Amino acid sequence: MNAVQARTEISERVFSQVKTILILNMRFLDMAVFRLQPIPAEVSLATDGARLYYKPDWLLRRYRDESAAVVRDYLHVLLHCIFRHPFVHTLVDHNLWNLACDMAVEAMICDFHLSQAATADEAKKKAALAQIQAQVRPFTAEKLYHHFQTHKLNAAWAKLFHADEHDIWYKPQEQANTPSGGSGNGKPQSSPDRSSENNSNGDPQADSGAGDPNQTDMPENQSGGDGNATNQPITRDQLEQEWRDISEHVQMDLETFASQQGTEAGHMLQMLSELNRERYNYETFLKKFATLGEVMKINDDEFDYIFYTYGLKLFGNMPLIEPLEYKEVKRVREFVIAIDTSGSTSGELVAIFLNKTYNILMSTESFFSKVNIHIIQCDAQIQEAAKITDRADFEAYLKRMTIKGLGGTDFRPVFSYVDQLIRQHEFRHLKGLIYFTDGYGTFPEQKPEYKTAFVFMQDEFENVKVPGWAMKVVLERDEV
Repeated sequence: MNAVQARTEISERVFSQVKTILILNMRFLDMAVFRLQPIPAEVSLATDGARLYYKPDWLLRRYRDESAAVVRDYLHVLLHCIFRHPFVHTLVDHNLWNLACDMAVEAMICDFHLSQAATADEAKKKAALAQIQAQVRPFTAEKLYHHFQTHKLNAAWAKLFHADEHDIWYKPQEQANTPSGGSGNGKPQSSPDRSSENNSNGDPQADSGAGDPNQTDMPENQSGGDGNATNQPITRDQLEQEWRDISEHVQMDLETFASQQGTEAGHMLQMLSELNRERYNYETFLKKFATLGEVMKINDDEFDYIFYTYGLKLFGNMPLIEPLEYKEVKRVREFVIAIDTSGSTSGELVAIFLNKTYNILMSTESFFSKVNIHIIQCDAQIQEAAKITDRADFEAYLKRMTIKGLGGTDFRPVFSYVDQLIRQHEFRHLKGLIYFTDGYGTFPEQKPEYKTAFVFMQDEFENVKVPGWAMKVVLERDEV
C-alpha cells in the first residue's frame, strides 16, 4: 500500500467515525448521513449532492488539529443538501448565496448543542449570528440572501462561516448530467466569475493545500451513495428530487422524535416545515371556491346531431349546426374575503393581496357577471363589511379602501357575522371564506359549514397552527 492509498484509507475511517457520531446523536439524519459518497479530490471539501469531494491531506490535518471541526464540516455539508442549497439558479450572486447558506446552516448547528461538533470558533459564530438573527425571520438562506442584497456585509463573515467549496453548485445543467457530477472528462469546472474568489474573500482553506476544483480528478461510473457502479447519468433535477425526499423524511422523523430531541432541533424542524410546505398558485387556489353555473357562451362540445345529419342529407357536404347559447362552467360566484386589520398585519401586503384577488376574479374564466362577494375588515371586532356584486363594485372598493382597526386579533366575529348572513339568506351557495391574516388570534371552536382558508404572506409568516378543519396557505410575495 502506497502513501496515497494509506491516506485515503485513514480518511475513510475518519468519515466512518464522523457518521457514527452523527447517527448516535441525531438519528433523524440517518438517510442523509449515508447518502454522500466520499471521493478523494484536489478540493478541500465540496459536494454536488451525490458525492463528497475531499482532499485527504487537508482532511487528516484538520482532524489532527481539531477533530470536532471535521464533524461540524460534515454536518455543515449535509445540511446544505437537506435544505437543497446546491440546487440554486446559476444567475444568483454567488458570494451572497454562499454566505447566506453558510450562515443558515451554522445557525442550525449552533442550535443542536452537539458537543462533538463544538469548535473553538463557535462563540465567534454565535456572536455574529446574534447581530442579524433579529432582522431576518425566518432565518433561512433565502431570507438571508434577500437581506444581504440591501444591507452592507461584514467582510469577516465569509471567512468565519466558510466550511466547504461551493463552485460546483453553479455548473451549467449539461455539466451535471454525467455520473461523476462533472464535465465529460470527469473534472468539475468553476464558474468563470468565481475563478479568483479564493484569493479575494479570505477563504480559510486557501493556505491548507486545497487545490483548484478545475484540477480535480473524479472517477467515472460511480454510484451516488451505495458504492455500486453505474453508467447512467444523474441530472441535477433528479438529485434535487432525491434530497427533497430525504428532507421530508428528516422532517417526519423530527416530528416523531420531537419529545426526545427537546428544543435542540426545533429550529431545524421549523425551517424544514417552511421548506417542504406545499406551494400554491394563487389563481389555482381561488378556483377551489368556484361553483357551477350557466353563462352565455357557445358550447362547442354539444350540438344537435339531427341538424348535422339533416344538413348533410339536404346539401350533400354542408352540415347544419345549432350551437347552444348557454354553457355550464365553474366560476367564483359567492364567497367571503376577510382581512385581519390588526396592528401586526401590513397594509401594503393587504393591498397586494386584494389587487391580485381582483385581477384573478375579473378574468373572463373566473368571474360571473353578477356575484355576491363580501369583503370584511376585522381586528378584534368587525370594522367594515362591503358587498361586491360586479366588476364596478370591486373597482370602486379598491379605490376607496382604507385599513380600519389596527387593534388586537379575534377571528370569531367574522365567522359569527357570516353565519348571520347565511341565516338571513344573504348567500345561496356560499363556497367558502378566505381569511388573510398573520395568524395570531382566537380561532372558532366549531367547524363552519363552508370551506375556510387562512392565508399568510411569507413576509409575515411564522409557523402558526390553524384548526384542523381549515386550510393553511402560505403565499410568497411573487405568488400574489
